[in-house]
Amino acid sequence: RRLGGAWGVGAVALAVVLGVAGDPAAAGLGASSASADAAATGETTTLQVQIEGMRFTPSVIEVPAGNQLVIELTNTGEDVHDLVLETGATTDRLGVGDTATVEVGVVGRDLAGWCSVAGHRQMGMTLDIVAVGAAPVASGDAGEAPASAAGDAMADMDHGSSTGTGTSAAELLDLQAAPGAGFEARDATLRPAPETNVHEVTLTVGELEAEVAPGVTQERWTFGGSAPGPILRGKVGDRFEITLVNDGTIGHSIDFHAGALAPDGPMRTIPAGESLTFGFTATRSGIWMYHCSTTPLSMHIANGMFGAVIIDPPNLSEVDREYVLVQSEVYLGEVGGPADAAKIAAEDPDLVVFNGYANQYDHDRLPARVGETVRVWLLDAGPSRDGAFHVIGGQFDTVYTEGAYVLGGPDDAGGDPTGGAQVLPLVAGQGGFVELSFPEAGNYPFVNHAMVDAERGAHGFFTVTE
Repeated sequence: RRLGGAWGVGAVALAVVLGVAGDPAAAGLGASSASADAAATGETTTLQVQIEGMRFTPSVIEVPAGNQLVIELTNTGEDVHDLVLETGATTDRLGVGDTATVEVGVVGRDLAGWCSVAGHRQMGMTLDIVAVGAAPVASGDAGEAPASAAGDAMADMDHGSSTGTGTSAAELLDLQAAPGAGFEARDATLRPAPETNVHEVTLTVGELEAEVAPGVTQERWTFGGSAPGPILRGKVGDRFEITLVNDGTIGHSIDFHAGALAPDGPMRTIPAGESLTFGFTATRSGIWMYHCSTTPLSMHIANGMFGAVIIDPPNLSEVDREYVLVQSEVYLGEVGGPADAAKIAAEDPDLVVFNGYANQYDHDRLPARVGETVRVWLLDAGPSRDGAFHVIGGQFDTVYTEGAYVLGGPDDAGGDPTGGAQVLPLVAGQGGFVELSFPEAGNYPFVNHAMVDAERGAHGFFTVTE
């Protein structure tokens, strides 16, 4: 299906070398010919196509059957794009304002084309070439794959900065397996806010390969080299000076929910190799998401581009331990490749995880002691699924969500002091914290109580000792 509306703002300019792959075999794509044995007319049709937003314009072009087709493609959009035809003819990545020529060859049948940048095809960046006057091609004709079959065969070739290995990562998934030697879970411990009123933060975008479950690696797009990105912390009135450095291969951006300001400039997409500096003052408390806001947002977030900013509520009580857990979804594509855009659109995740790795706190459990007050900050980074944080064997005496105490808090701000809670429910983009004390030693599982997601990796343990 096609999704409407581009969310990204700003312009992207990326210098690229333009190329034409007229020979499918040389391109390594193994697609079929465009001619379908059509008689060549000796004439050439040259058509201009523009990229506007997340669309090829026009998105349907016609050529008389038997004519040579030449497409002159100009990127007037806001990000890096390309054009790939099912025959293997392609451009390299085009920055804003760049033009490339695609020599399609003799066209004797309908052909499909698309942008191969991760997620763009699913956003509607497709081009249909109609061979006017062509004889129908039966699906069983020897030596010729119908256009639909060729397109389906290449549907998994959309990519960001790599094409992966060709092996589906989902085939390797075994959530009962133990991580390999040298595994270290992400430290979930939350440190106190720095003793400063001004926070100068540089977040560098990178595209790297990382493990998301035992033996399963994916290309991750990250802020600061990890997914989630760094956890920032401050208080109401603090100033945050943010520098975004794009060391990736495509356009990226950043949206801080903790700041209230017009997004046009500070949240605009910047091209690879460039940086952007802006600031905001934290005026309201809570745990706030930050994420890439370049279209398609779902792909950029699912690929790891998210993090959290904690702005402490006034009079926040001291506790014995603080942890932070960020829930997110993983949509496995090829091993070593980026997320699967079709799964994202279908909201069909392979994994739902805390802090970027399935079941990691099963293997490296979070410590606590009997009688200690433990505060757990939660953020649901999505991009799409809800969360319902629950500790098996535990009861929450304090619940804070979206800027308000639902239970407990200073001067019993949350109402009845005898009340308790069993879950912290969060929709995608929401956050909060819970507090609890453990009555006796033991191992207390914590889960997303949407059990199908707990079974997809949103699971861990507190190990409580005397």
